[in-house]
Amino acid sequence: MSAVTAARPKRRIGVDRDHDHYKWWALSCTSVGMLLATINSGTLIIALPDLERHLHTSLLTLVWVILVYMIASTVLVLSAGRLSDQFGRKNAYIGGFLMFAAASLGAGFSTGGTELILWRVAQGLGGAFLFANSAAIVTDAFPREQLGVAMGTNTMVAAVGLVIGPVLGGALVDISWHWVFWFNVPFALLGSLWAFSILREITGRGEDTSFDALGTGTFLIGLTGLVYGISRGGIEGWHGTLVFASLVAAVIFLPLFVVIERHHRAPMLDLTIFRSRLFSAASAAAFLNGLARFALMFVFVFYFQGVQGDTPILAGLKLAPLALGMLIASPIAGIYADRRGSRALASLGMLVTALGLGLMTTLGQETSYWWPGLFQFVVGIGSGMFNSPNTAAMMGVVAPHRRGIASGARVLVQNTGAVLSIAFVMAVVTNGISPTVLFSIFSGLGTRISAAHLAPFLANMHFALWCMSGLSLVGAVVALARPKHAGSQTPVTAGEEAPAQRAVPQSGQVAAA
Repeated sequence: MSAVTAARPKRRIGVDRDHDHYKWWALSCTSVGMLLATINSGTLIIALPDLERHLHTSLLTLVWVILVYMIASTVLVLSAGRLSDQFGRKNAYIGGFLMFAAASLGAGFSTGGTELILWRVAQGLGGAFLFANSAAIVTDAFPREQLGVAMGTNTMVAAVGLVIGPVLGGALVDISWHWVFWFNVPFALLGSLWAFSILREITGRGEDTSFDALGTGTFLIGLTGLVYGISRGGIEGWHGTLVFASLVAAVIFLPLFVVIERHHRAPMLDLTIFRSRLFSAASAAAFLNGLARFALMFVFVFYFQGVQGDTPILAGLKLAPLALGMLIASPIAGIYADRRGSRALASLGMLVTALGLGLMTTLGQETSYWWPGLFQFVVGIGSGMFNSPNTAAMMGVVAPHRRGIASGARVLVQNTGAVLSIAFVMAVVTNGISPTVLFSIFSGLGTRISAAHLAPFLANMHFALWCMSGLSLVGAVVALARPKHAGSQTPVTAGEEAPAQRAVPQSGQVAAA
């Protein structure tokens, strides 16, 4: 009896990678990571006014608590994707959870704005490994004709996180702002245990283990200079030496980054993946989507708390329609894209987003909540229509062993747009506003400001929304200009094979669209 028991294999959670159900187990892991990222984003944004009051930070420091995380994760996501291709996605994904947990613990103990910013950089490092591997793990596990459904599910989970995050953030702020960060610790640890138990390595590991330090460094300096110059210039004026030096650094180092990547043997960003017209056009649309939409929640936190005088919990509840729209539209859009193609749907999604952003320019201090709630819902529907089909189209044309770097490139262009979105919108909405009024708005004390003093801020907010709406219209044109991408009904012409079926190409080559 004991011999039989000893010979019996140990039971474990999940299934083997060749099992037909493995894809759903893998999707559960990426969904946990997506949920963590979006809840963290929502809880922190809703807590910004409270952080400003308790840590006595400047407005610029407050903005950089958000931006520095995004810059770190954006700059490092390509390196994280490349390392994942080389050493395995499972270990990299687990490591991302653990780094995020450690950094969140430290952030909760911060005593000032500078210390918090440093911990946010560490959070960004963990986030980079989660972002770089999420889409790649899903693409490895799912057949091409089901990628839309998978990406739609991930986007739907992200929408759930966006619903939960602001409301949870308002509740946590009532306890103490520290819990906005400490809440992430058990969540991330559970995510790492789940990934350890569930995930299996599918694609092989690359032989080239070199690291593009020069490319990573130049991109870090260039992007940081651009974002810092725009954000500081908008808040404190455009004539400062630091603003000028930052923008000059961006002008020098960002083009230098492209030159380095074109000639490096193992580049941080393999530019050859952009030879696919579908991938490059979808990347451009993702950049414009991030640029047009990401700052919206950031703006509405201060509109609800600073202009209309809502509590953090009420402001969090009022942000829910944006995520609910995504929650409804994302899975439907994914299913449709798998069957009919993603090009027209992605373009229509950005048109709907542009409509919602344009309607938001009618909002004022005393506007009934029904209107901002409705307009947020419209933007959420548009975002859900765009995100999952566009992501599925991008990832579906990349060879299996390049999906880590392709996923990293996708996040890079989208997050670069998001970072610039916040920097640009902050530069616009703070233009010409007195420091006293700005402090009252951004610390959530808007009910103490007269309508006359709030009028310039609202006018600036409307102008920023018009710009975001215009960018969405441009994104719709770009999305429509790319080649058609259909799901399982797309015929495979002679001499062409779907990326998942063909032999793995040599390093640097990309599967044809």
